[in-house]
Amino acid sequence: MNRLKIEQLSDGVVVDRSWLKGKSIDAPLVDYYLRKGYLVRVASGAYRRPGAPLKWQHLVYSLQVLGFKVHVGGRSALELKGFAHYLPLNKKQLVHLFSEKKLPKWIFKTNVNVKFVEHTKGLFKNNKNNRGLNTMLFGSWDWEINVASPERAILEMIAAVPGKESFHMVNVMMESASTLRPDLVSSLLKECKNIKVKRLFLWFAEKHKHQWFERLKLEHVDLGKGKRVIQRGGKLDSKYLITVPNDNNDRQEQPLF
Repeated sequence: MNRLKIEQLSDGVVVDRSWLKGKSIDAPLVDYYLRKGYLVRVASGAYRRPGAPLKWQHLVYSLQVLGFKVHVGGRSALELKGFAHYLPLNKKQLVHLFSEKKLPKWIFKTNVNVKFVEHTKGLFKNNKNNRGLNTMLFGSWDWEINVASPERAILEMIAAVPGKESFHMVNVMMESASTLRPDLVSSLLKECKNIKVKRLFLWFAEKHKHQWFERLKLEHVDLGKGKRVIQRGGKLDSKYLITVPNDNNDRQEQPLF
């Protein structure tokens, strides 16, 4: 019998009843462990051993343990890499999680001082594409948490404009993005499915005049045809044919549509 001794469950790892059942810990035994204090409830259907307060990194690693293909990306990955960031006072930190499938509801109901933002829409042609994904070590156990590289993260962030992210925040991050690797950027642009993301990325990159921009290989990057509306009421950029905010676009403009 593949029964897990509950003390073998690493401190900070959160698991659900399905995972415990796979270790031969059925519902009555889970309830027994809860009564005895060997397990504590983190949220409905999610449990851990009692210990120090949870951090959001514990939860991301726990999702990986449970088999979710998930990574920290977008603005959150850029902030972890030391890019410029701004957190409004009295608001929770946002942690952007990218996953191939919907994350369990309990992840959004845990008592950690962050707000998880879920992204499940694939940005690249191959959903199993790991290009631009790295790992970050966390905690005394040196757990490996999947994190997007800056090159991938900035594309993920742009994909959320103008809904979950703003032009201003992307502009701040792109201003700091002086060390992107042109070969990786070129590969990611080639594999990116979203025409708006690719055009807006190139618009920002050219705007900030980073050295790596001139070294991009764009001959196999599909930028589509026709105009794309990104910012309603904005101005049309004459080169990339996207609408951008009036106060950010310094090109000669054309009338909108």
